[in-house]
This record gives sequence, structure tokens and C-alpha cells, in this order.
Amino acid sequence: MNAKPDLDDISALSLIATYRSFRRAADELGLSPSTLSHRMRTLETTMGVRLLHRTTRSVSPTQAGQRLITRMKPVLEEFDMALESVNDERGRPSGALRINASEIAARILMADVIPAFLAQYPEMTLDIVTEGRLVDIVKAGFDAGVRLAEAVPQDMIAVPFGGDTRFVTVASPRYIARQGTPDTPDALYQHACIRQRLPSGKRYRWEFEHQGQETNVDVPGVLTLDHPGLMAKAAANDLGIAYLSEHVVRHRIAQGELVTVLDEWCPLIPGLCLYYSGRRHVPSGLQAFIDMLKEQHPL
Repeated sequence: MNAKPDLDDISALSLIATYRSFRRAADELGLSPSTLSHRMRTLETTMGVRLLHRTTRSVSPTQAGQRLITRMKPVLEEFDMALESVNDERGRPSGALRINASEIAARILMADVIPAFLAQYPEMTLDIVTEGRLVDIVKAGFDAGVRLAEAVPQDMIAVPFGGDTRFVTVASPRYIARQGTPDTPDALYQHACIRQRLPSGKRYRWEFEHQGQETNVDVPGVLTLDHPGLMAKAAANDLGIAYLSEHVVRHRIAQGELVTVLDEWCPLIPGLCLYYSGRRHVPSGLQAFIDMLKEQHPL
């Protein structure tokens, strides 16, 4: 091997291995999948070894490719940190910031933090990815994540914001007038409930607590949905009782479309946190976002 491979190509190889997809990696790099594929074949020719297994439906690193990615990971991280240190010297954050968040969290951030951040730091770009499943933000290439405090991995640094929250059981006034008000979680077995399908495919068991007594209920119902907004709409349309984050239904409650039931069984829980790895240098863009978050949502 006479020519040395380009560091950008090694970084692209790592991204392909992370996503197991040429398309997703190409989208992030601002390239076409065909261009990225050509660059990887050139890299393999330069290295003199096959680095990727390709099929019509998937892509994954070969043993040699994975070994190269593993050995080069610290180098790539040091390279990024070196560039970031230069960026810090400029005194003004620039570059891209990737954040993985739940849809609810993203909507909250969109109300104030994100517009203020982009207005104050026009040289920054934000890439917000929303999904229901919890991902490994480091492995997936994100700078930070935003989830409920209880879902934040213990090895992460968490920045709480927005205060405590809770999940509430709600129904339309018409449904309550027709079917009555449940007074305990067990009473839900006598009601139509709008069940939730988790990203894993499992149905979510509703969680309640009252005076130290905890209970989980696998509620009955003929309708199961996988999106909180659709569940709130179904409840407002008199289809049954739903169990949702207060953030999702607050406006419908204020407008009288929904009312809460079993309030005493729905205590406050720790709210949202932005979290990131403490093993990495904190980029100036991420630090600026954290500062803006604290400014917009002081505890």
C-alpha cells in the first residue's frame, strides 16, 4: 500500500458501519449514495483489502473493516477534538450539532430554545432526530440526547430542564358522562382504553402510584396506537381513556376537550434532561446549546 487513505474516508467508513446504510451515511455527509459507494471502493483498493460486506439490502463491515474502525476511532475523536479546540479559539461556536430526542422533547425545545439558539449562533446548524426508541447516542453519532430523566443512561452527564412532569389518564367529557369515572386503576378493566404500542412492539403497561402503592395495568381496549398525538385525538373523539404525558394533552385539557381521571394515582416524576457523554470534550456548540437551555428553562 503506497498511498495512505484519506481520514475523511475512514470517518465515512465508520459512519456507514454505524448506520448499516449507505443512504443514511450519505445523507449525513451531503453526498449521493453512489458517490459514497465509489469512495469506499477506492478506499478498499488503496488499502488492498475488502472493508465492507455489501448486499442489495444491507451493508456491514468485514472483520478487517471493523478492526480498522476500532483502531481508528480514538484517532478520529482526537481529530474532532483538535478541530473543536481551534473552533473554541474563534470565540464563536460554529459547525453542526446533532441531537436525538423524543418527539415531545423536540416540540418543547422548538418553542423557545432552538429559535433562540439559531438566532444567537447563526454559524451553527442543528440536526434534531426524533424517534420513540432509546438509542446509544455515542454509537449513533449524536452529540446529545433529550429524554425523561429515568431513561438517561447512568454513564451520561444529565442537564435537567423544565421541572418535574407527570403522565395522566384522560378522556373526553362525553365519554365520562356515558361510561362514568374510574376511581382506581383496577376500574380501568371496565372501560375502553386506548393502548400504546412501544417501538419494541410491546404494549405499554400503564404505571400508577398512590401513597407508596405502585401498580401496573395491562389495560383492555379495542384500539392500539403508536403515536401520542393520535392517542390524544382518539380520546378527544370519545374512543376511550388514554394515558399520556401531560405535555401532549395540556392544550386539549385547557380547551375542555379532555379531562383527567385518577389524578391521585398520577404523581409527579423527574422531567426532561439533555444528556451527553462525559468521556468526550464538550464542543463549544453543545456548551452554547446547554447554556441557552438553562437560560430558557431555569430550574
